[in-house]
Amino acid sequence: MTTLLLQLAGPLQAWGSSSRFNRRATDDAPTKSGIVGLLAAADGRRRTDPIEDLAGLRLGVRVDQPGQLLRDYHTALVRTGRNSYTTQLSDRFYLSDAVFLAAVEGPTPLLEGLADALRRPKYLLSLGRRSCVPSRPVLLGLTPMSVDDALAEQPWLASERVARRNDATVIVETVADCLPGTDGAEVRSDAPVSFDPVRRRHGSRSVLRGAVRLANPLGTSHHDPLAALDDAS
Repeated sequence: MTTLLLQLAGPLQAWGSSSRFNRRATDDAPTKSGIVGLLAAADGRRRTDPIEDLAGLRLGVRVDQPGQLLRDYHTALVRTGRNSYTTQLSDRFYLSDAVFLAAVEGPTPLLEGLADALRRPKYLLSLGRRSCVPSRPVLLGLTPMSVDDALAEQPWLASERVARRNDATVIVETVADCLPGTDGAEVRSDAPVSFDPVRRRHGSRSVLRGAVRLANPLGTSHHDPLAALDDAS
């Protein structure tokens, strides 16, 4: 097995799994549907093409820079007749200035092909929505590590500005696929079955939240002014 490493960074990201009516929400981390859609776009697959092989890959995400929640009050002119229009209003939410590491584990030949596709994507890559384009190269590479080891050992991807404001070690959140029934697991309804617009369907998956400690080369060691008093006593 091999793990494909993805860097997801951009001015705006939107990973919605529960949007309803005119409220387009975003999750706090990339969804399985969003990652599979990104890989399918790079591979040149149309919405009606099969995605079972991509949906079967194990996904893990590390929240290196959570960003800020941004609300956009959106208006659009919608045609209702030959010469009539109406204004449609919606609230759209985004993650601003966020950075994630995504690790996708599966068969080596499949992931090698996806890595090649990400180097020369057939369709435009986006971070959840078409308007959300990456600001850094998406492909980081391939590793023989498991998803869990990759999330724990890959370098922190936060921006230099954020890194300089943190300590020499940081603790970041992870979210990874797990077996159903695992203690502490959450169930999410973002596992894609089909992207076909006529019969678009999603299933559920189990995920486990965790945290890893990472080195921050640009950070400063935390200084405790009372440590000297403790040593002297």
